[in-house]
Parts: sequence; C-alpha cells; structure tokens
Amino acid sequence: MSFEQLGLSADILRALSDQGYREPTPIQSRAIPVILEGKDILAGAQTGTGKTAGFTLPLLQRLSQAGPADHIRALVLTPTRELAAQVGESIQTYGRHLPLRSTVIFGGVKINPQIAALRKGVDILVATPGRLLDHVSQGHIDLSRIEVLVLDEADRMLDMGFIHDIRKVLDLLPEKRQNLLFSATFSREIRALANRLLDHPVSVQVTPENTTVERIAQRIYRVDRKRKSELLAWLIGHHDWRQVLVFTRTKHGANRLAQYLEKAGLSAAAIHGNKSQGARTRALSGFKAGDIRVLVATDIAARGLDIDQLPHVINFELPNVAEDYVHRIGRTGRAGREGEAVSLVCVDEDRLLADIQKLIGFEIPAEVAEGFEPDPSIAPEPIQKGRGQRQGRGERNARGSRRPRGAQGRPNPKGGQRKARRAAAGDNPGNAAPPAARDENGDVNGNTLFTDNSNRDPVMLAGGDLVVRRKRGGGKGRPKNGQKARGQGKPGARARNGNGNTQNRQRRSAQGNAQGNARRRGTPSLLGS
Repeated sequence: MSFEQLGLSADILRALSDQGYREPTPIQSRAIPVILEGKDILAGAQTGTGKTAGFTLPLLQRLSQAGPADHIRALVLTPTRELAAQVGESIQTYGRHLPLRSTVIFGGVKINPQIAALRKGVDILVATPGRLLDHVSQGHIDLSRIEVLVLDEADRMLDMGFIHDIRKVLDLLPEKRQNLLFSATFSREIRALANRLLDHPVSVQVTPENTTVERIAQRIYRVDRKRKSELLAWLIGHHDWRQVLVFTRTKHGANRLAQYLEKAGLSAAAIHGNKSQGARTRALSGFKAGDIRVLVATDIAARGLDIDQLPHVINFELPNVAEDYVHRIGRTGRAGREGEAVSLVCVDEDRLLADIQKLIGFEIPAEVAEGFEPDPSIAPEPIQKGRGQRQGRGERNARGSRRPRGAQGRPNPKGGQRKARRAAAGDNPGNAAPPAARDENGDVNGNTLFTDNSNRDPVMLAGGDLVVRRKRGGGKGRPKNGQKARGQGKPGARARNGNGNTQNRQRRSAQGNAQGNARRRGTPSLLGS
C-alpha cells in the first residue's frame, strides 16, 4: 500500500515525497483511514514504528479540508518537552504546503514568546499538560472549540502522574469532538481512561503489547556495579561507536557518568529534567550533529527523542519499571532500520532483568567482557531510586499510581504529586524558590523569573504567581516627594512610637541601604519589607 491509496491530499503527499517517504508503516496504514473518517481511535504500536505520522497526517488533512478558522481546532497533549518538540516538528514538516498554523508550548522556557505566538492565531496546539493549564488560567487559551484531541504517549502521561491535569483539560473541552489516543503500551489505567475519553473507538494494535522491535539486537554484559563506567568507556572505544545514547536511573548519576566519560576522552553530555530547556536542546543538537559522541539521559528522554539512524542504546542501569526498557531501546531500530541495545547488569539488578525478560517474552543473551569478569563474592545491594522514580520515595497505591511521601516518609497529599510529575516532565510552572544560578537566557533552572526589565511593574512568574518588586526612589528608606512617611498623618502615631521615632528611622535606613545595594548590584528584590 502507498500513501496515495490512503486518500491523503496532494500537498501532504508532496511533503512526504520531500522527506523520501513512499510507503506507510503498519500503524499508519491502519490508523490514517479511521481518523480520516472522523472516528475515535485507540492505537498502539511499538516505539519507533511511526505513531506520530499516524495521527499528524490525517489531522492535517481533516483541518485543511474544513477551511480556515479563528480558534484553536486541534490539541495534542504529550508528557515531555522533547516529545512535544518532536510532534511540533512533524506537523511543520508534513504541513509545510498547507495554510495551517501550529505552535508548541511547554515549561522550562520563557512564557512571553508562547503568549505572542498564541495571539497570532493557532490551528494546532501541541502542549505539555502543566504549561497548558498555566496558559488557560491566565486567559491565553480557550479550549471550548477544540475539534480534535490527541493524547500521545498516554501511558507515559499516566505514569508521570498527569491524570489529574488531563481530567482538568477534559473538563475544558467541548463534548462533541474527535479523540485519538496513541500509546506504546497499554495497562488497566490506560483502558480506564479510554473508556471515559473515547466514543465507540476503533482499536488498532499492530503488534503484541510491550514487545520490542525485532530489528534491535539485544544483549547484556555481566559486570560489577563499581566497574560499569569503566566497561562502558571500554565498549565505546573498543568498538569505535560514534553515536551512543546511554540511560541512567537518576539525574545525578547521569551527570557523574557524563563527567567520567569526558575525563576518559569521550565527548559526552547529560540530559535530564534538572537541565534548562536551552541546555537540553543544545545537548541534543550536538548529539545529532555528531559533535557529542555520548548522550547520557534519564527516562525523561526515553519518549520523544527522535534521532535518525541511531545505532546504539546502552542501559547503564536497568529501569525500575520493565515497560521503560521497551521505550528506552525503542530509540534505535526506528522506521525499519537495524539497531543495537546493550545493557550493563550487575548482581543488584537480577530481579529487574527477570521482570524485563518476562515482559518481552524471551531471555536476552548475556556475555562477559574479558577483563571485566564479575566477582561472585559480591552480594547484591538495594537499588537506590532517585527522585521522580515511580517506585521508592513515592509508593504505589492499589490502583498503581504513585503516592508522594514527605520528608519523614508520611503521605504528602498537598502538592507533592504535582511537584514530582512536573519535575520529571521538566514542565515546571516556575513557582519553586529560585536558586542563585542563571543560564545565559536569564533563566533560573529554565524558569522565567522576570517578564520585563523595569522596576515599576509586578513580576509575573512563569506559573502565574505575582511577586511585587521594591520600587525605585526614596533614597535610603526616605519617601518620595509627595509621599507620606510611615506613621505620618495617623492619630497618635508620634505618641505610640516615641517623640523621636528613632528606632523606626534606623530600621527604614537599614532597609533602604539594603535595597540600594541590591539595585546597584542589578539584583531585584523578590520579597517585600
């Protein structure tokens, strides 16, 4: 079957031809006709088999045939920044010959450019849930006229705790709309969401659930936990691998491994939720261009990293959740190409390995590299789980969702889950306490602190929080011309404060000095007196 047989328009076929695409993948050939008919769909396929084009192509076709509109007509929700950017790029690529406008919004970047893009008019909006609700709360987005809703990587959104945000978004949408739910894996929670969201959907499952692409050659190396870094550097150098994506469990682990590889003479960079969006984009661009040989990532990057012909994926540490193994190695072997997935396994990870092999349905071949034989006398140790993991600090309840816990191990129902999921997704609304360091864009951990450079207006944080700056003038605590001093004009003020008001004057003078020093350093005050 060809794309022409699917009924796509000439403009879309021309864009596909420009990219060298001639034949649809199985998920595309089955999903596109259903979506073009206006039906709801529940679609699943292996990672890397073309799910994104499976919904973007018919979405572009339907909207272009309906003619122009003055409102947002289609909403695509994704769990991570990287996936949102990938979907937005696909829409731009396939719709380059169509008169449709699209934009992408996510957290970790300045909100003002997004506001400007929205004001120009948008037909298709790609968003992460947290930043989308920020815009809605500030009145920048109206979802009441959405015609098509797409949930991409819906299972990942539920895993990251976005179910409450998804419900809020659904309450803002019109009842009459087309719903498209795409996912690499399915679970009871996904099917429960589908039952609420979809109206008589067509189910499309082109491969068995939770399976891996056959073209990916998988193997494991047995090694002691303390020699993993050494073995990884040796494998990359010995086999002369030029482009390697490495997964770790934690953000700090990713940073440490990238630093180790750099010291070993291998160009490397880390990418995870604590990095600003600018840093993540630069690292990914350098990796794609070949300037960075090794990209070390946490599972935040397992969904949404679309790298053509990526040959090698390394699991430096096995994931705590078996399904994440499928998504990790799905970064290679995409679009019918061959790939290789290598896992470094120590004695601590035997249970995780067993869970993965049970999920994928076969035993992964294991070998030992010469000179890196594991010591049989080493006993297994508990696996340290980092923040944002789906097990560990947040425990699972009966439904399988994470329940955040406080510092003493007690349940923390007030905001813990929202902070955890936004930290994992990199979709921080900007209401965290700002650290001292800023990046080159004036951001603090990728969050916009100030919307202008004046000292006259309130400061709008990226999450919509309002913080009033101190205003200029008045010198060292003295009022401006025409302003009354503290206590002036109030009955009995002098009597209460004493004849000289000496203490008040000293306090105001000290505050004025601190304020003046802050201005001279160019550091605005975030707190009132």
